[in-house]
Amino acid sequence: MLEKKVFNMIKNIVTWSIAAFAACVMVFTIFSVTLLNRDERSLFGYRAFIVLSDSMSATDFEAGDVVLVKEVDPETLSEGDIIAYISQDTTNFGQTITHKIRRKTTDVFGQAGFVTYGTGSNIDDALIVTYPFVRGKYQGRIPKVGLFFQFLKTVPGYIIFVLIPFLVLIIERSCKCIRLLSLYRSERLEKVQKGR
Repeated sequence: MLEKKVFNMIKNIVTWSIAAFAACVMVFTIFSVTLLNRDERSLFGYRAFIVLSDSMSATDFEAGDVVLVKEVDPETLSEGDIIAYISQDTTNFGQTITHKIRRKTTDVFGQAGFVTYGTGSNIDDALIVTYPFVRGKYQGRIPKVGLFFQFLKTVPGYIIFVLIPFLVLIIERSCKCIRLLSLYRSERLEKVQKGR
């Protein structure tokens, strides 16, 4: 009797752990689809981006990290600040880059901007980052979480972290329902036979 209670308790803990895990993965999936690497969306003024290269790995963050960026007035930025900006360079046009400000300057049209660089190479970026393309100032990082989000967006990641946990829950709940139905039927049959 005690063994059965312990077994049922362990089974319930495992079932609820799988359910909680699957629910968390769904929340992470929704978060990653709606907010990560979405330049047009922010949450309380913050944006989150997955770092795709090691251009800043010498000092601050590396590929696979998620960086948090807060919207700021570009006028308040100065040398040494790390900013996220939309690249206008033809090699990575439209991508969000997070690099360090080397100095303030102006472009050929007289627009205020920044000379930026990655600390990994210490080489200035090809184009000046003007104020309209600045997305915010770096606030911090979550190490390696981006790798999980990137894997989660793949078919194997979805199967492993979403589909399989839900299938396990469905199968486990279905087996429990079948057992209860079978028990109910046998009890009814027993009552019918006693009533004869």
